[in-house]
Amino acid sequence: MNKTLVQLRKQLHQNPELSGKEHNTAKRIIEFVKEYNPTEIICAIGGAGVAVVYEYEENGPTVAIRCELDALPIIEENTFEYKSDNYGVSHKCGHDGHMTIVAGLAEWLSVAEFKIGKVVLLFQPAEETGKGAAKVLEDERFLNLNPDYVFALHNLPGEKMHSVIVKSGYFTATVQSFSIQLTGKKSHASEPENGVNPAIAVAELVQEIHALADTNVNSENFALLTPICIDLGEKNYGISPENAELHYTIRTWSGEVMSNLEEKIKQLVSTISSKHELKAEMGWFEFFPASDNNTVCVSFIEKVANQHSIELVEHPRALKFGEDFGWFSSKYKSAIFGIGAGEHQPALHHSDYDFPDELIDTGLLMFKGLITGILGK
Repeated sequence: MNKTLVQLRKQLHQNPELSGKEHNTAKRIIEFVKEYNPTEIICAIGGAGVAVVYEYEENGPTVAIRCELDALPIIEENTFEYKSDNYGVSHKCGHDGHMTIVAGLAEWLSVAEFKIGKVVLLFQPAEETGKGAAKVLEDERFLNLNPDYVFALHNLPGEKMHSVIVKSGYFTATVQSFSIQLTGKKSHASEPENGVNPAIAVAELVQEIHALADTNVNSENFALLTPICIDLGEKNYGISPENAELHYTIRTWSGEVMSNLEEKIKQLVSTISSKHELKAEMGWFEFFPASDNNTVCVSFIEKVANQHSIELVEHPRALKFGEDFGWFSSKYKSAIFGIGAGEHQPALHHSDYDFPDELIDTGLLMFKGLITGILGK
């Protein structure tokens, strides 16, 4: 295990930053990679993003390897020495480990004897909000790099340590979050008939939205609708409230099912709010398009895993979490794959999760193999 990379991973873990605020994280990455003489470092891509470019002598394919800069608004329960110094913010998705793997490619690329092509190490901001990849793809400096292939990985607790998890087609779900604001009329709690209390409408909406779910993961119409936050009134017992707010996140396999679901939800909100004489407003945000893995890219991943005798797991269905890597797969030949983080590890986004350092070498092996297979020895 490379001690320098483990140290970097722990430094990143100790200094997490939320989506859109990863400027110090980006500086730390730049300081690390510039020691390995990249051809170019492009800063502030899509916000705090960084693209580290290694260009070789002759024209050839461009391979982009993407990772994420941001952490989560979660209080860390771990008590180890390198726990988060930023209270309420922590790396509970393993982005510290993903960054370390990609940064670790810099030393190898600086001495690699490739004759053709280009490699782009992309450190993307704001993955957790679904905004980062889209903003990167609005940046002309990234578009000018024009990658032929884009690859990424994600550690997967619950899967056998070091195993590589692949799937052609949809690898992660389409995810969309939304809010509903209901406004009625405030009144005295002893005279609710003189106001418009949204409570019954909230109860109906929760039931009707729940009825739209199809939780069979093997169904093409899979739809998971999770209530996240419901806010109604206040702890003031003389007032019948006028405002209510509901927040949900919804997950489907395909964009088509998602679009149909959105229309049904809009119709429900319109019907129920009108029935109860309420004003309704909706907001839609944190959209993650499904990561649609290119078949050729998946075959590259499978070949590298087999070459190094790494256990290969063909996943039967897409994963239910969102990943904004889907924005890249909509534009480029791309694939994201999983690396098993251990069958008994805390799950992603749990307060006691920590990225296993043993995976750094596995990730490096996979990405080196992909780059070598495309650019040649």
